Amino acid sequence: MEDFGTLAGRVEALITRLEELIAPAAPEVDWSCSIAFRWVRRRNGGLLRPVLNPHRIAADDLKGIDEQRQAVDQNTRQFVSGYPANNVLLTGARGTGKSSLVKALLNKYARKGLRLIEVGKHDLLDLPEIIERVAARPERFIVFCDDLSFSAEEPGYQALKAVLDGSVSAPSDNVLVYATSNRRHLMPEYLVENLEAHRVGEEIHPGESVEEKVSLSERFGIWVSFYPFSQEDYLRIVNHWLQRLGIDEASNGDIERAALQWALARGSRSGRVALQFARDWAGSRRFKKRR
Repeated sequence: MEDFGTLAGRVEALITRLEELIAPAAPEVDWSCSIAFRWVRRRNGGLLRPVLNPHRIAADDLKGIDEQRQAVDQNTRQFVSGYPANNVLLTGARGTGKSSLVKALLNKYARKGLRLIEVGKHDLLDLPEIIERVAARPERFIVFCDDLSFSAEEPGYQALKAVLDGSVSAPSDNVLVYATSNRRHLMPEYLVENLEAHRVGEEIHPGESVEEKVSLSERFGIWVSFYPFSQEDYLRIVNHWLQRLGIDEASNGDIERAALQWALARGSRSGRVALQFARDWAGSRRFKKRR
C-alpha cells in the first residue's frame, strides 16, 4: 500500500496534467497591433504578447558607432529584402548602443515587414516553437536576445546552438537571431582552461573547454564589437541629446564640465550615460524656470 506522501505526489502530478489539458489555448496573435512582440512562457506553452509601446529610437540618434551601424544595417537590409543574411552577435562595452541599434533598425525597416520578438535567456528552450509559429508568416522576424550570457549548466545554451546551426531542422528563411552580450564568447572563461591547451608540432591547439565556449559565438555569422567612447565622442553625444531635448546652449563650458563629472561618478563614458546626463540637465533647467 502506498504511503500518504507518495499518493499526494501522484495526485499533484495528475492535477498538473489536467490543468495543462484544460488550460485555454494561446490566443491568436494580432500581428497588426505592433511591430515588436515578447515571448511569455506559460505552463501549457508560451504566447507572443504585443509590445504596445515599442522604443522609437531613430538610427540618427546613435552616435559614435558608425561602422557598427553600417555593418548591422547592411545585414538587416539584405534580410528584409529577401536575400541571404546572417545571425548577428553584438558584444562589447556596456551602454554603447548594442540593443539600441537593434531597436533603431526595427523602426527603420518596420514598414518593409520587419518584426522583432524579444526572448529572455531562460525561455530560449522555446526557440523551436517560436520559429515554428512564425515560419509561415510573410513578415521577417528578428529574434532578439538582450544581454546574453550563460553558465555551462544552463539548458538555453544548447538550445540556442541548435537553432543557430546544428539542428536536424533547417533554419527558417524569415527568422534571424540578433543577440547582445558583454562577453564575446557568451560564457565565463577561466584561467585553468588554458592549461588544457596542447602542442602539436609548432601549433598550439586549445582544449575542449575553450573550444566548447567558442563554438556558440562561432555560430553567429556576424560579430560586431562596441568599444568605450573617447571623451570627445562622449561630449558629442551629450551635445546631440541636449539639442534633441531643446537645450540650445549645448556647447557651454559649464555643461561640458558637468557632463564629465557625471560620467566620472558613474565610471563610464557611454551613450547611455550621456543620455542620462542630458535628461537630468534639461529636466532640472526647465523645472527651475517653471518655478
